Amino acid sequence: MTNVENVKSKSYFQRFFKAITSGSALLMIATFIAVVWANVGHHFYEHTWHDVLAIDVNMFHLKMSWHHWINDGLMAIFFFVVGLEIKREFLAGELSSFKQASLPIFAAIGGMVIPIILFFSFGLKGEANSGWGIPMATDIAFSLGILGMLGKRVPLSLKVFLTALAIVDDLGAVLVIALFYGGELQWTYLIIALVLLLILVFANLKNIQDLKIYTFLGFIIWYLFLESGVDGPGSGLHATIAGVLIAFTIPARPKVHIDNFLPRINKGLKHFSNIPKNAHEIVLTDEQLHSVDEIEYAVKKVRSPLQYIEHQFHGFISIFVLPVFALANAGVYLSGGEGTEVFTMVSFAIAFSLVFGKVIGITLFSWLAVRLGFAIKPKGSSWLSFAGLGLLGGIGFTMSIFIASLAYSSEFLNQAKVGIFVGSIIAGVAGFYLLKHSLRKDEEMVNRGSKIK
Repeated sequence: MTNVENVKSKSYFQRFFKAITSGSALLMIATFIAVVWANVGHHFYEHTWHDVLAIDVNMFHLKMSWHHWINDGLMAIFFFVVGLEIKREFLAGELSSFKQASLPIFAAIGGMVIPIILFFSFGLKGEANSGWGIPMATDIAFSLGILGMLGKRVPLSLKVFLTALAIVDDLGAVLVIALFYGGELQWTYLIIALVLLLILVFANLKNIQDLKIYTFLGFIIWYLFLESGVDGPGSGLHATIAGVLIAFTIPARPKVHIDNFLPRINKGLKHFSNIPKNAHEIVLTDEQLHSVDEIEYAVKKVRSPLQYIEHQFHGFISIFVLPVFALANAGVYLSGGEGTEVFTMVSFAIAFSLVFGKVIGITLFSWLAVRLGFAIKPKGSSWLSFAGLGLLGGIGFTMSIFIASLAYSSEFLNQAKVGIFVGSIIAGVAGFYLLKHSLRKDEEMVNRGSKIK
């Protein structure tokens, strides 16, 4: 990566970091409202989100609860944007080369494997054991939000590392959901969806950038995934997987290369300025309109569809999708009344695996990657700071709650949410204070000219 590309990458990352962290406050507010609502009016909370909404338009017919519309519909959009981020990072971002990608990839693998091992070590039986995927998840909004609270003291390299780690973590969660948290399938639906996906892949290879094609076929693919289960909508291969797969087909190459952008703009402006003008004309001439169209085409096509959609959707995800998801899913019932168990062995296993599994897995695998020569540790950062980042990786929340909703029925779901809450809070608070301490120590070591180990 050249110096110019590196500056552009950092500039883009800083905008992305700001967009993510600005939405974390809304996510916290929505979570607080959901918890209060669920405990003040538990039955009303449950009834609200389980009310049914039916849509029947021509051949399209769906009848699902509001909860399912949010988890299978809105979250498909969230996973679509996650897919765009994953694709961008692997093509032109922090994961585009082995040297750049190796450290966060190793760390993410450790942050997934160790929590799963710790969860299984509790020896839970039956349905209780199906929540093993819950502690492997990292909530990118909350983790980066807390990192942002530490301000400019956090080196850009650590922000990039945690972001890349969370993106690889999201990819791992997507694979786990696809492979282990689906029901019995109707393969006819999935074969048709695969054919439509191949059509979108072909359109991408031909650099066809008409987003109406991707939107129309993408909606059909999502619907086919939604209906792929034998037990009704949402019971097969989860619809959010469709969002990720569709994202991978979105073209990442612009029609107008950046080297040709300014020459085309200048040519259009020069042509426009050379056209004879009539001061009394109210509207543009056909020749002037042609010049304007040329300039407009260059402006629109210098940015690829992938970048355009990702930029448009970030605000929608942060301000609407994730807060609504939290409102509908974060309503954990904290009272032990009416025979309801709250903090159980399931809760403890999830909380323990999130906190200790993440910090051990991320720190240990990062150390191994550096020790074995596969990666280079960022200068000026100690392993204690990496342990702090590992703790922030233990903030599961959004993705953990989502996996919990797939893994458990109502009997264990509330217990899982309690474990996610407890583990995420402990990980977030401990990570914040450990990083606050370690980053100050790192600064002192750098100022003294000492070598950080």
